[in-house]
This record gives sequence, structure tokens and C-alpha cells, in this order.
Amino acid sequence: MPTPRRAATEAEIAAMASGIRLRIIRLTYSEALTNKELAGRLDRDPATTLHHVRKLVDTGFLEALPPRRGTRGAKEIPYRSTGLSWHLDSSDRGIDQAIFEAYLAEIAEVGFDDLQQTRLVVQVPDEQIAEFEARLMELVDDFINRPADPDAKRTAIYLSKYPSR
Repeated sequence: MPTPRRAATEAEIAAMASGIRLRIIRLTYSEALTNKELAGRLDRDPATTLHHVRKLVDTGFLEALPPRRGTRGAKEIPYRSTGLSWHLDSSDRGIDQAIFEAYLAEIAEVGFDDLQQTRLVVQVPDEQIAEFEARLMELVDDFINRPADPDAKRTAIYLSKYPSR
């Protein structure tokens, strides 16, 4: 059975309606990262990244872990995703656009050599499309609920369904 989802609040919608914030959530899924590390991975300046990190912390998408000492002795705060975004109904148009924006940015970063794609068209009744969606979400939920293997490669998945005209 798919993970139950609740409607996102206005603050949560605003936080998720940003491609860069969605990328921060993804980057901190299984690895806690500091603001400086996030800025480096996203090729952004630390001040801008900190603005996005604070917004995600304030809305519950990231949690600050206990401070640690960096290589030069400075206090660093690592952040980790709480997994909240997976439990929200993200049917807001602004979030949809941010998801697509994040996907395009990540693909541009990875390159086509490491991208595996498939495309298909089916022509079945609406109730069978609903069945397909439910079964797909059950499969995705099964994998997302498994413990993260720290030795395994991280894999990103983007799914899209649209009318074929």
C-alpha cells in the first residue's frame, strides 16, 4: 500500500517550489552536509545556499545535526533531510515546475552518458492507469522505505506521466 500523504501547508509549498531547495533535500537524503559542502556541490555561493537551508529547516524538510569542528577548527553544522517531502501531496503547480527544474539541472550536471531513459505510450482505460499508478507508487515506497546502504551508489529517479496526443 502506498505511503499515505497529507496536503502540504502554504509554507511547505513555498519551500518546495524551488528547484535548488529540492536539490538540497535530495543531496542530504542519506548524507548530512554542511552549508559549505552544499554550496560547493551546487556551485552556489554559501550565503545564498544558507538562505535556502534555513527555509528548509524552518519548514521541517531539513534537520540540523549537532555541530562539529571543520578542518580549520571552525564550527560547522551538518544538515540532513527529514524525509518530509516524500509524505506530502505535491500536486501544486509551482512544486511540479520546481521538480522539473531540479531534474534538468541534475541531468545537466550528470550528463547523458550516465542517464538511463525509457519512454512508452499505453492505451488503456482510466481505471487501469489508476492501477498502474498505485502499483508504481507501492514499488517506489518499497524501495524508499528500505534502509540506506552507506556503501551503495545513490540513484536518482524521475517519473513523469502525461497525455499522449
